[in-house]
Amino acid sequence: MNVAQLFARNARRAAASPALAHGGEIVRTHGELAARAARLAAGMNERFGLAAGERVAIFARNAPEYVELLLACWWGGFAPVPVNARLHPSELAWILEHCRASLLFASEDLTAALGDLPSCLRDTLVIGSPAFEALANADPREIEPTAADHLAWLFYTSGTTGRPKGAMITHRNLRAMTYAYFVDVDGIAPGDAIVHAAPLSHGSGLYILPHAAAGAVQVVPESGGFDPAELFALLPRWPGTTLFAAPTMVNRLVDHARRHAADSAALKTIVYGGAPMYLADLDAAHEVFGFKLAQIYGQGESPMTITALDKRAHADTGHPRWRERLRSAGTPQIVCEVRIADEEGRTLPEGEVGEILVRGDSVVPGYWEDPGATARTMGDGWLRTGDLGTFDGDGFLYIKDRSKDLIISGGANIYPREVEDALLTHPGVREVSVIGIPDREWGERVVACVVAASGVGEEELDAWCLARIARFKRPRRYLFLDALPKNAYGKILKRELRARLTADPARN
Repeated sequence: MNVAQLFARNARRAAASPALAHGGEIVRTHGELAARAARLAAGMNERFGLAAGERVAIFARNAPEYVELLLACWWGGFAPVPVNARLHPSELAWILEHCRASLLFASEDLTAALGDLPSCLRDTLVIGSPAFEALANADPREIEPTAADHLAWLFYTSGTTGRPKGAMITHRNLRAMTYAYFVDVDGIAPGDAIVHAAPLSHGSGLYILPHAAAGAVQVVPESGGFDPAELFALLPRWPGTTLFAAPTMVNRLVDHARRHAADSAALKTIVYGGAPMYLADLDAAHEVFGFKLAQIYGQGESPMTITALDKRAHADTGHPRWRERLRSAGTPQIVCEVRIADEEGRTLPEGEVGEILVRGDSVVPGYWEDPGATARTMGDGWLRTGDLGTFDGDGFLYIKDRSKDLIISGGANIYPREVEDALLTHPGVREVSVIGIPDREWGERVVACVVAASGVGEEELDAWCLARIARFKRPRRYLFLDALPKNAYGKILKRELRARLTADPARN
């Protein structure tokens, strides 16, 4: 069933209630949002002849119109292709050509940098322009009848190891994610709000759906992005607020709250994911906000849905393994199976480390026009995540690392995240990425790439590690940097760090 039905349901039962806001101002009620989407979908069909299944790219910063466009695409049976607004024009052009997008909607401030666009596009429309608004003058159309396995979101991976792949997220996948949110992540009530401070092209955009299912308000900050002061100022206006945030964003919120004594009483939940949340940072967040954090582990191939560690688990301080569990990614979400397997796909017993495999209604059917990658990644019905992990006896998953990031030194397996965890407890370490580089004697050598406060040196960090992890795991070299290289999604580019070190023997 078409996920647009979630919004149509709200329009019938709570037409006058707020559905979409820009900062503190209501932009659309549920009735208005559904009507707007119905008209935009009709306008795309009438003006451009757009048919069900055609791809519509969105290259834009967060704005209320972003939510309207996503809904309009679903309403018309089109497949939205949200593209990270931080990508280079050449990366955008490649995605547009690869998916053969028929339309491109772009923020006005991004149009100057679009560059050469492929011939498959029928037009490019600036969001908010007269041409864009003219689409909404069409007579509204009914929701396009849509099969569960119809493409609902073409999600391009970050492409840290080459060209990105287009994960084909279906209406079935999005419904599974929505159901799992209520069981495994958090409850939502009508009138609650989600503030979209993270990119709508990514996780925050996916979480439009569970909040729509509950009749909550979609709030886009006036800045269109993440500003801690702005977010705290919005909280009194939108009590019952949820925020999806990367761990770095959570850390900035904690820092702002401490420095400005900011009131977070109206904050209901912070869902964090997308990168490791280190225990020291989690302790700080609990101290400032209380137990309002929930963790999700997912991938584009199983959107926002593999495991979850809900607020109750975060608050279960009486459990004898409470702090150990805070290091976990939680337990499998209700709509999928998760197991740990060896290189041949055989299930490993609890406590052993292997690749995390996932199967269920949340897992996409494959990659857009890439049967080879589809066969390699999910050909046997199980999604091979590329992540290494282990289950404990209670079913909690502990992610060790990406399989390609595992360091084997002197025949011993070393998981970079474990070393990073130890270093990040040092008060002078701001960011760290641990990698392995070739070593003639040991096979690989552990190197820590560190962003640290002035005065923090190698000997101090070496002693810090020796007090916390096994000697063989500690870094043999430290590379001090002003910043770690990251891609457009904020993920650390370990391959670039490896390239720097291997290209400069003096640093080895």
